[in-house]
Amino acid sequence: MKPLLEISLSGFASQIDAWLNAALGGGTLVVATEMVVTGVVLLGFLVVLCFFLGYMERKVAGFIEIRLGPNRVGPKGSLQIVADTVKLLMKEGITPASSDKFLFHLAPVIVVTAALLAVAPIAFAKNLQIWDLNIGLLYVSAVSSLAVIGILMAGWSSYNKYSLLGAMRSGAQIVSYELSVGLSLISIVALTGSLKISDIVMAQQDGWWIFKGHIPVLISFVIFLIASTAEINRAPFDLTEAEQELTGGYHTEYSGMKFAMFLLAEYINLFVVSAIAATIFLGGWMPFHLGHWQAFNGIMDWIPSSMWFMGKTLFVVFIIMQFRWTFPRLRIDQLLNLEWKYLLPISMVNTILVALITIMGWHF
Repeated sequence: MKPLLEISLSGFASQIDAWLNAALGGGTLVVATEMVVTGVVLLGFLVVLCFFLGYMERKVAGFIEIRLGPNRVGPKGSLQIVADTVKLLMKEGITPASSDKFLFHLAPVIVVTAALLAVAPIAFAKNLQIWDLNIGLLYVSAVSSLAVIGILMAGWSSYNKYSLLGAMRSGAQIVSYELSVGLSLISIVALTGSLKISDIVMAQQDGWWIFKGHIPVLISFVIFLIASTAEINRAPFDLTEAEQELTGGYHTEYSGMKFAMFLLAEYINLFVVSAIAATIFLGGWMPFHLGHWQAFNGIMDWIPSSMWFMGKTLFVVFIIMQFRWTFPRLRIDQLLNLEWKYLLPISMVNTILVALITIMGWHF
């Protein structure tokens, strides 16, 4: 017996597709309508999710610093992020007189678009995936790299030295740490033999890779968390917007809705990074199974797959949020040394070990 929620999730998309085909007569119009509906639903879900992540981050900060966090607006401060959003929407959007107007307005759109595109291959639950293409991990790596174009564009077009310095730092940082992120993903691709997200999840039905891949996969997981945190410009790797040095970094000159778009992209990227980590290392929506323990595995199967996925994703989100309130910000030379002198060599050796484990069949 499948959980009721899983049955409803798996059948809902099929019902919508059947209804649209009956109403519109099939063909290109149905496909276009489904794309629009999917985009609107996804955007609405991500906006609500970003509200939750913003509230969660403030509460996690309060917990680590032994204080309450938001506690005035709404029950236990739950509406504080809504109040902040309303404030941003009501603020006047100011464009610097000397800026490149077109690129200045285009930059936040590119950053948000790149973040939204990266969500497409993620499997939110069993049979609940927007686009299960056969190069899923490569696609996510490719489209997420487009964000650096928007960041460089924002820094250059603002006609502000602090914005330009922040954008240059971001470009160097993202390009550098992408290498370690890519090598961490390659280790799972080698073990699975596929870039397809659904294949990677199904390969973990008898055990998550972080458990059955031995120590090299655990090393890949740790490197992925560190490098991906740097790639999305979060503390302690937030050199691109270091307030003490660069005022606000590449979005110093942005205000109102355009500034809110950068914040939205930051939280979407946080979710994407955590979802990918949960999918390739922690089994994604796959329940936790123990060998041939049928009774235990049956109980685990009763928990909806969407809850497994969100639980694992929020666990990784919590770890990344802890980084921000635990470690001091690195200097730019320390940041680059960490990647080129430590993470990258370790990743290369670790990739060789994973290849050896795969060839010899030593994984569980």
